[in-house]
Amino acid sequence: MSPFYFETHFSHSDEINHWPDQFAIITAYATTGEVWTDEQNTQADLKLAEKLGGLSDWLIRLTGYSPDTHHKEEGWAVCIDWDKACDIGLEFKQDAIYYVSKNTLTVSYCDERRERVLVGDFLERIHYKPS
Repeated sequence: MSPFYFETHFSHSDEINHWPDQFAIITAYATTGEVWTDEQNTQADLKLAEKLGGLSDWLIRLTGYSPDTHHKEEGWAVCIDWDKACDIGLEFKQDAIYYVSKNTLTVSYCDERRERVLVGDFLERIHYKPS
């Protein structure tokens, strides 16, 4: 698994005082090693938001980013179970998804290598950046 997955932090424009006990963080942008146009990334992101919105009442925008490389990628936090999150990640051509359970952040491949791997404390990795 790429070491970059373990360096990821997240940002949101507003402070959120209550997080659900369990939720997934999923993106739809070009997967690792691929290059997509801005339009392809935007279209995939819109389709993902539509799909996730049909599955959960709780859906918020989160941006994953690397503090070291400054790479960032917009994604969605959504209340769905881990297996469903992996299935959706695979459908949207993602290598991996993040999953939070009682503030414990894990990462998992979406394919047959599915297994939650500990990343750390989620709340230590969320930062608020007003837009």
